[in-house]
Amino acid sequence: MQGVRDLVAKVAATNVTVLLCGESGVGKEIVARAIHDSSPRARKALLKVNCAALPDELLESELFGHQKGAFTGAYREKPGKFELAHDGTLLLDEIGEIPLPLQAKLLHVLQDGEFSRVGGDGLVRTDVRVIAATNRDLEAAVRAGEFREDLYYRLDVITIRIPPLRERREEIPALLAYFMERSQKEYGRSVDVAPATLRAFMDYAWPGNVRELENVSRRMVVLGSAPQIPPEITASLASPPAGSGPTGAATAAVCGGPVGLKRIARQAARDAERAVIKDTLDRVHWNRAKAARLLHISYKAMLYKIVDYGLAGPPPDTTIRSAGVRRARRGA
Repeated sequence: MQGVRDLVAKVAATNVTVLLCGESGVGKEIVARAIHDSSPRARKALLKVNCAALPDELLESELFGHQKGAFTGAYREKPGKFELAHDGTLLLDEIGEIPLPLQAKLLHVLQDGEFSRVGGDGLVRTDVRVIAATNRDLEAAVRAGEFREDLYYRLDVITIRIPPLRERREEIPALLAYFMERSQKEYGRSVDVAPATLRAFMDYAWPGNVRELENVSRRMVVLGSAPQIPPEITASLASPPAGSGPTGAATAAVCGGPVGLKRIARQAARDAERAVIKDTLDRVHWNRAKAARLLHISYKAMLYKIVDYGLAGPPPDTTIRSAGVRRARRGA
């Protein structure tokens, strides 16, 4: 994280576009805030658009605004976030979920600093510092034809990777203490963290990263005297996910194969993420929407990762049996 801080200090004073990469919940929005607050634009607004939270037809209006009568329900003229963030910073969260037709318009405004509202003909000039964030592998999305290559290179001027919590476990005690203190002030309760709880937290993989740790800390304060170690953490530590051992790339490196350390790290991270996603899907009987909520990623990102990792659904007979049990329960 010190490397992240150093990069933030170097890029903050410039207007360069920054791409923040990292899993969901690692703190990409906090890094974006740090860049904005340390920049000459700090007195202006930092606005955020979650590109995965809006339907495709509304996302363009949210970004670029619309003219009165541009579509059904457009009863008045509305400025978009690019217009409202003039002289400030705009955070485009989950940039990998922007549909292809809209990517061309985004590329134009990044290159020329101008755009037109939905239903409008005139050009609007804007001076906005753009920070993009994603939990997807955009290079893989480019290869799959799901993301424009020219837009990717336009965004990829400076890339800051925020490591997942499992790669910086030494921060867990300090983060836990911070979240516990904040929650105790919020709820007016005092809760001590048992040494066994801290040991379990240090061993846990934290697939939801810092956001998951924050939520668990709040739950501990709210429940007070209830057991401090959540059942999902206990279950995970009791049965480590498949694939947590050395990967093929790591084995090749140990055996003297020509494999770089960065490649080993990327492959290990992919293997760990695949195992966590597969385990979560199995636990919720392959309810993809529920699994996406548990892992704090968008539904689109969940579908992409299922395809990207080649995950297979449950056997047909299991699905039929589960459906039959649900029908029987409803009948009862």
